[in-house]
Amino acid sequence: MTRVFDCTVDAERADGIVQAASAVRRGELVVLPTDTVYGDGADAFNATAVNLLLAAKGRVRDMPVPVLVASQAMLDAVVDQLPESGRRLTEAFWPGALTIVVRHTVHLAWDLGQSRGTVAVRMPDHPLALSLIEQTGPLAVSSANRSGHPAATTAMDARLQLGASVGVYLDGGPAPEAALASSIVDVTGDEPRLLRAGAVDIDRLKSVVPDLIAD
Repeated sequence: MTRVFDCTVDAERADGIVQAASAVRRGELVVLPTDTVYGDGADAFNATAVNLLLAAKGRVRDMPVPVLVASQAMLDAVVDQLPESGRRLTEAFWPGALTIVVRHTVHLAWDLGQSRGTVAVRMPDHPLALSLIEQTGPLAVSSANRSGHPAATTAMDARLQLGASVGVYLDGGPAPEAALASSIVDVTGDEPRLLRAGAVDIDRLKSVVPDLIAD
């Protein structure tokens, strides 16, 4: 049964986080607010749950699911070796709307799609998302919408698109007005490369990694 928690109310927020964390451990999907748009999340180490997420979105496996973390230590646990450029970027812009693509630790038992040994990682700047991830560990999270449809900026938007495929909805109120998707920087090569322009503009990125390549 799908449950919805109004996390703008303190009592429901605390219970919602507990119930969402339990749902993740059971292999269910949860919708959570972030500092950009609402996300649809699953246990990053549960391949069945990740496949449920892909199916709920109508997304193919050649578009791997990004992972959200709640701390630098959590990042270090899933990354093989974070390059200096990645370290500088995360120190400057995390938590926040920057996603970095890194090589993940080879022994990790996860299947996020056809990732070819890399993973897109972000630390969201949202207290509710961080509180949940602190309880669950890394979450595989994609935007809470059907592929090809508008991103969900409210929990109701997400419910209208994803319905009963989600076990728990955490309603944290509307997303920030004019919220932009995160910027994505690939740090797996010799030089960092901008894959998607987004909330962190290129001038700010280049102030931290001057050798950033923007095609």
